[in-house]
Order: sequence, then C-alpha cells, then structure tokens
Amino acid sequence: MSTYVYGITTGSHPSLPDGMEGVGEPARQVRIIKEGDLAAVVSDAPEGLRPKRRDLLAHQNVLAETGAAASVLPMRFGSVSPDDAAVAGVLAERADHFKERLEALAGKVEYNVKATHDEEAVLHRVMSENPEVRALTEANRKAGGGSYDDKLRLGEVVVAAVQHREVEDAAELQRALEPVAAAISVGPESTGWLANVSFLVERASAEDFIAAVEEVRKGQPHLEVRLHGPLPPYSFVEPGPSEPAETHH
Repeated sequence: MSTYVYGITTGSHPSLPDGMEGVGEPARQVRIIKEGDLAAVVSDAPEGLRPKRRDLLAHQNVLAETGAAASVLPMRFGSVSPDDAAVAGVLAERADHFKERLEALAGKVEYNVKATHDEEAVLHRVMSENPEVRALTEANRKAGGGSYDDKLRLGEVVVAAVQHREVEDAAELQRALEPVAAAISVGPESTGWLANVSFLVERASAEDFIAAVEEVRKGQPHLEVRLHGPLPPYSFVEPGPSEPAETHH
C-alpha cells in the first residue's frame, strides 16, 4: 500500500499522541518511519484522495501536533510515496538537505501576503501623479470629451500607468516587509494579484511582521492587502531564491 507523508522531522522527535488519526475515511492511523537521524510522519494513503475539507484539516492537524513538540518540514497536501521503504530511501538520500532545512526553519512560521489594487483608488492616484495622464485628460475635457482617437490614447496611457504602478507597488510591498522576515518566496504570478509573496518569520517576532503589514495598508490605501497565516512553512521546504542552499564541495 502507498504511504501518505505529512512531514519530516528529527529522529529524536518525541512520540506522537496515542491513536492520532490522519487523512481518509475511515481515518488512517498516523505513524513514524525512522531513518538515521530523521523521521517521517506518515499513514497509509487512502484510495482516490481528494482535497476535501475534512482531509485538509486532518493534514493540518497532524502537522500542528507534530510541530508543537519540535521542528517539522511540512509536506503539501497529497504527498504520496510508493511505500514505507521508498520514504526511508528519500530520508537517507537527502539527509543533509532535510537536516539543513529543519535547522533553518526551527521556530519559524510562514505568512502569505497577497495584494491587489482598489481600482477606483489607483485610477485616482494615477490621475494625480502622472503628468501625461493629467495633460491628456485636460485636453480632452477642453475639446468637449475629445475624439475617439484621443480617448483611445488616454485609455492606453492610463492602462500603462496602472501596470507600472503594479510593478512599483509589488516591489515596495516586498521592500517594506523583507526586513522583518528571515526569508521570502515569491509565489507564481496569477491573474488578479499584483503581489503574491510568502515570508518566513520568526514565531517570536510575528507581531512585528503583522504590524509591518498594517503599516503598508495605512501607507498605501489604494492597495488591498490580504494576510494569511501563521502557516507551516510550506514554501521553504526547498530553499527559495532569497535563501541559497548551502553548497557542499
């Protein structure tokens, strides 16, 4: 039977609570596979697992219970290995990497920050900040609205100015929050967000990070900023671009 992997921790990790249950219906018993100095928190993998609410919560709960006692590298929902031997093989093969990551992530959590523009507010800001937009708007107003081509030109200039503002705002958001984070991981570009960034934050300084997000909200009222966390540090199991892996020669 294939093996469902919740996370990786140290071999000296205290044992899990008795009768701890994971994903599946009926829920599968959670157990530990030890290999050298490492251990994987696993269960049997249910057939045809889908990301249903009950199973997502079970996955999170196992990680929360494991992480409460020691550092854990969280696997994303749905991580399945062919069998226990394959899991032990990966632990042995990538032992140095997993140990380095466990050390790097000890005492840290992840916060995901997404930002988008308030459309009306950003248009207002572009109009007030951009001389070309102001000049074209004024010329069109004097010409009683302007010709079709004039309106088209204004539209193109406004769109370009808003896109430029998106790039600027994404960079500014990152600049403002980077100093209060240990590392960053930029998420995939997806429609609808001008920024989608995960930050690795010391659990002890989480309040400082949340305060910094509030400062961005106050200072950039044309931005809608969403903060999600604290989360297990999913985005940092592999080193991100802002945190190069140690090279072993």
